[in-house]
Amino acid sequence: MEARYAELRRAVEETPAVDAHAHNLVDTASSLPFLRCFSEADGDALAFAPHSLSFKRSIKDIAALYGCEASLDKVEEFRKAQGLSSISSKCFQAANISAILVDDGLAFDKMLELEAHKEFVPTVGRVLRIEWLAETIINDDSFSGSSWTLDSFTETFVAKLKSVASKIVGLKSIAAYRSGLEIDPCVSKTDAEDGLRKELTGQRPLRITNKSLIDYLFTRSLDIAVQCHLPMQIHTGFGDKDLDLRKCNPLHLRAVLEDERFTKCQLVLLHASYPYSKEASYLASVYSQVYLDFGLAIPKLSVQGMVSSLKELLELAPINKVMFSSDGYAFPETYYLGSRRARDVVYRVLSAASEDGDLSIQEAIDAVEDIFRRNASDLYKLNVANGSIHQKTIADNRIASSCVEQDVLFVRIVWNDASGQHRCRVVPAGRFYEIARNKGVGLTFASMGMTSFCDGPADGTNLTGVGEIRLMPDMSTLLRLPWSTREEMVIADMQIRPGEAWEYCPRYALRKVTKVLLDEFNVTMKAGFENEFYLRRKLVSEGHERWVPYDNSSYCSTSSFDGASSILQEVYSSLKVANIVVEQLHAEAGKGQFEVALKYVLCTLAADNLIYAREIIKSVARKHGLIATFLPKPDLNDIGSGSHVHLSLWKNDQNVFMGSNEYSHYGMSNVGEQFLAGVYHHLPSILAFTAPHPNSYDRIQPNTWSGAYLCWGKENREAPLRTACPPGVPLDMVSNFEIKSFDGCANPHLGLAAIVAAGIDGLRKGLKLPEPIESNPADYATKLKRLPQDLLESVESLAADKTLHELIGDKLITAIIAVRKAEIDHYSKNPGAFGDLIHRY
Repeated sequence: MEARYAELRRAVEETPAVDAHAHNLVDTASSLPFLRCFSEADGDALAFAPHSLSFKRSIKDIAALYGCEASLDKVEEFRKAQGLSSISSKCFQAANISAILVDDGLAFDKMLELEAHKEFVPTVGRVLRIEWLAETIINDDSFSGSSWTLDSFTETFVAKLKSVASKIVGLKSIAAYRSGLEIDPCVSKTDAEDGLRKELTGQRPLRITNKSLIDYLFTRSLDIAVQCHLPMQIHTGFGDKDLDLRKCNPLHLRAVLEDERFTKCQLVLLHASYPYSKEASYLASVYSQVYLDFGLAIPKLSVQGMVSSLKELLELAPINKVMFSSDGYAFPETYYLGSRRARDVVYRVLSAASEDGDLSIQEAIDAVEDIFRRNASDLYKLNVANGSIHQKTIADNRIASSCVEQDVLFVRIVWNDASGQHRCRVVPAGRFYEIARNKGVGLTFASMGMTSFCDGPADGTNLTGVGEIRLMPDMSTLLRLPWSTREEMVIADMQIRPGEAWEYCPRYALRKVTKVLLDEFNVTMKAGFENEFYLRRKLVSEGHERWVPYDNSSYCSTSSFDGASSILQEVYSSLKVANIVVEQLHAEAGKGQFEVALKYVLCTLAADNLIYAREIIKSVARKHGLIATFLPKPDLNDIGSGSHVHLSLWKNDQNVFMGSNEYSHYGMSNVGEQFLAGVYHHLPSILAFTAPHPNSYDRIQPNTWSGAYLCWGKENREAPLRTACPPGVPLDMVSNFEIKSFDGCANPHLGLAAIVAAGIDGLRKGLKLPEPIESNPADYATKLKRLPQDLLESVESLAADKTLHELIGDKLITAIIAVRKAEIDHYSKNPGAFGDLIHRY
């Protein structure tokens, strides 16, 4: 049977999951006992948890993931030694979770903020707990006065709810914990007012328990949910001992479900309503607005209990109404256990349904996609943009293409090739949401062998027009285009087939080396890019067309910024829509040159953000009748443009590049120095990735702040490697280092992959830095080695660099070297061809 369902098993294991209901993680220093990972019990009852079937199974699952002995003590020793960042990365990677929707109304000791979870999972959305919001209002000092009435409370509650409606993906109620699910949707204002008055007489902080007030809050929240098209999650079934399980049967919700005001409000019954799973299944089958979520029931039950509960849900409920969640909370292991066991149970149930003839194997595979990803994406209207979630107006990907295209017409599937050019395939939105989002689109092998002068593969890349990959949209990067509102854009992974990475894929190369960095050293790298670019306007004179500088002002010129202010405002707003944080922007030293500096984030996200930033800047400029070019040296008589990158190292939410009282060498930690020493040692090879075009070397010249000599220095802007001490960092410490020799022709994923690979070599070998250069390196020209003065020198260094070959991959580097050599040859023979590149970069 297992062989027959191998494809189903593969789909279950490889489908990235949307975790539709979870809670915040806590710091390892939290007082919350780790035993709570395995049980809803508390107090004395918690001591019995290790004798449950789910505990015995779960501790083995965690120990197998960590490679330690299967005992609670050994697991706790491991997690304390590794730290939160490391164990969370392991758990989330193993769980294969692409998005989490977090109810942050459950308070834990030393709870992480919502944004902190983006270190471990690409996409984080917020679910707002309505009782928490109400209690926040009531417990505020301003609410203590006697003048408060139900009307004034309602006005505040509704205003606050509406103010965050666009920033959340759904609401949640825990009425089951307070007064039960027998909600009266017609509760009178008199009873609610009386309930509020009774609550206000209690001791603060208040915990709302009055049934009339809770019913009133519930129905008012449903009103807002209908208006704002937000689903409402409802706790049903079991939980900790605070609730009365007899009042948690979802059948008690019938009065709400029958109320005509709420027939369009989608209600999600959480926790499989266990032990009322059959009742929940019935409700989902007869009420269009009822959906089901099986978190907590999986993994807290025995294997047979989990299988039985999911089977009961699917006995009557439509498959497109059933959703996965981990109900993860406090400990990253809860996310892992929820995902691991959900995948196993879903496989067991669906394969059995296929064996019984309820489903074909293909229908079972489609059901996997529904349960783990599609249903939640559709229900919560997820339109994911670089780690944030925004509402999407496409409600159902299964509706007719013409209906989808009334809202979004095209989806651009974007990739960045070996020559650093942005390319895209454009798919009509109807077809994208019906097929391409899950199956991808085809692309020739030759795509990663193309140069900046020819749309065909360079000789020696071993890439030809024979063979095809899949461009697989990474839905966590989906963005509605601010400048073209009927279009979306999504960055693609290159895969041999869905789920199997292509070894030439730049995003895969970066993920691969960052995994090595994490696995071997428990370190992640963050990156922040400074984008320099020129704005040019068209000038037609005597029938000849030229692109001339937008203005002729100087560095940080107020008049230059003022002249471009409307353009830069739109750029900033568009970047903000994409959740890309701008830290600074100003006029640069070149004629018509500007810089936009982006906040540092995890390097994989930083590379995606850089692609979107370039797209946004170029597109907004085009909208204003200009072109924006990131070409390193568009005018040989003016200053060059770089894409300087600031890099830092992190472990357990702490910057570990920075020195400390225990160790500080020029402000760096031992880890920081060794990593930077690796980058220093491999910098000539790295330039083949970060300064990848012959034009790049027209920019890298002495006395131009571009880093022409092999050296490093503290706050030395003429050095290619500069350690930085920004405001707020102690003067004897440094927080990050900057690489000057990174420009707009570079594929950011490949550039960062080369840097990480070099840093890994520095850490493995314990490399040390030479003494820093404290003044202009040109003053030491006879003593310092020049960095490669042309692309050929960088390519030769890369060809001989065994470390980068090993970590990044021989085949990919072979293709890159061939592309670089083709460009060296072409531009040496056609120097005038540089002029056309302002349209390509």
